[in-house]
Amino acid sequence: MQVEQEGVEFKPVNHGVGESPRPARERPAGRTWLYALIAAGLLAALVVGGILPRVRARAALRTETNQMAIPAVTVVKPKASAPGQELVLPANVQAFMDSPIYARTNGYLKHWYADIGARVKKGQLLAEIDTPEVDQQLSQARADLATAEANLKLSQITAERYQGLLKTESVSQQDSDNATGDYAAKKAVVDSAHANVKRLQELQSFEKVYAPFDGVITARNTDVGYLIDSGSSGGSKAELFHIASPNRLRVYVNVPQVYSPVAKPGLKADLVLQEYPGRRFPGTLVRTADAIDQSTRTLLVEIDVNNPTGELLSGAYAEVHIKLPGSVSSFIIPVNTMLFRSEGLRVVEVKNGVADLIPITLGRDYGNDVEVLSGLSGDEQIIVNPSDSILSGQRVRIAQPNTAGESK
Repeated sequence: MQVEQEGVEFKPVNHGVGESPRPARERPAGRTWLYALIAAGLLAALVVGGILPRVRARAALRTETNQMAIPAVTVVKPKASAPGQELVLPANVQAFMDSPIYARTNGYLKHWYADIGARVKKGQLLAEIDTPEVDQQLSQARADLATAEANLKLSQITAERYQGLLKTESVSQQDSDNATGDYAAKKAVVDSAHANVKRLQELQSFEKVYAPFDGVITARNTDVGYLIDSGSSGGSKAELFHIASPNRLRVYVNVPQVYSPVAKPGLKADLVLQEYPGRRFPGTLVRTADAIDQSTRTLLVEIDVNNPTGELLSGAYAEVHIKLPGSVSSFIIPVNTMLFRSEGLRVVEVKNGVADLIPITLGRDYGNDVEVLSGLSGDEQIIVNPSDSILSGQRVRIAQPNTAGESK
């Protein structure tokens, strides 16, 4: 039976024994290969898409691990110091004349007439010492002198008499010589007694203690009834008073060796004290030690400051601002960039990702910052808070640059 529907023809097919059914329509072979290639491409894309990110992730992890193994550091650059050269140094203020006053004789303190803070004049009586032993020794010495003078007078008469008798040959030459020699010996005894009396008179004069110069009594270490020992007898000495002249002050300063060539007499300096904020007391550098102290590598200088009103006290701590002529090239770095090693002070510079230890010489200390006098050129990148174990040649990486002169 044949059926026609809309131009499509269907024919019944009888299948015999052993015959396979055939498809009504056969697919082209080229299209099958295309599907196979697409499927293979998709499979390869899936494989590559899954493996390649893992490979890349492993490579990135390896790179990051190697990068993290290099220490990260923060660096600063040295900052050039201000062109105005004013050297600020600590100093000790001392009176121009300062002296302890000791007793020169033994005894007991009878009176004292000046206490601490008293302004005294040169030659003013400060104390009196009771010296009964010296007084008795002086009386004995005067009696010995009188005896020696009496013996001398008798010996002189005898010698003159013998000289007259010798002319008439009433006595022998030997007797005359004996009389003359006895007179010379007695004269020597008198001279010795005179010297002893004078010594004791001088010693007795030390019963009164006088001020050696105009000044202020800064200490009184004795009182009435105090046992006084001059020290010449082998006992321990104790000062009775301490006197200082505050009208002029000596200020001693240790100037670093690098500034020693310009620290010359005549240089102007100002004295600054915390108790007088905003005020400066002018002074002049008058002398230097002309030698570098080997223990501190500094030059000791003396600055004189006039103090007519006495408002500046001797013994005070002060800062001296010395105006230096010319210029000294120096740099300022934070204190936390320094590394203390057995071979000396160092800072660590970063060059092309490699650490390099540089020796430096310090100048002034500003607290958070310090002055470097030698060892730097100003272009270095210096590590902040360097590790104690860091070595020259070690690789480092700069984590975050810092502005010059800042410390963290």
